[in-house]
Amino acid sequence: MKVLFVCSGGMSSTIAVNALKKEAEKHGENIEVLAIGTQAVDDEVKNGWNCVMVAPQIRHRFDNIKAAADAQNIPCALIEPMAYSPLGGPKLYTQMKGLTGGN
Repeated sequence: MKVLFVCSGGMSSTIAVNALKKEAEKHGENIEVLAIGTQAVDDEVKNGWNCVMVAPQIRHRFDNIKAAADAQNIPCALIEPMAYSPLGGPKLYTQMKGLTGGN
C-alpha cells in the first residue's frame, strides 16, 4: 500500500505519518507513506499511489489536490482534525482503508 500524505511539512505531519505506519503494522500491513508539500502533488500523483490523504491545515488547497488525484484515478480525502495527532493512527488507518476499498 502506498499512501501520499499531503501536508504543510511541520512536525505534526511526521507524528501523523508515524502513527499511520504504526497502526498499519498492528494490522500486519507494511505501507509506504510519503509526506509532501502541495507544490509537489501534480508530479508525485503520477507515481502509482493507492490514495492521497490531505492534512486539515491545508484544507484551503484541497480542491486543487483532489483534482490532481482525480486526474490519476486516485482516491483522495481530507483528514479529520482529530485524526491528525499522535493518537490518530487508528482513525487514519480506517480512513486509508476506506479510501482504498479495504485493500
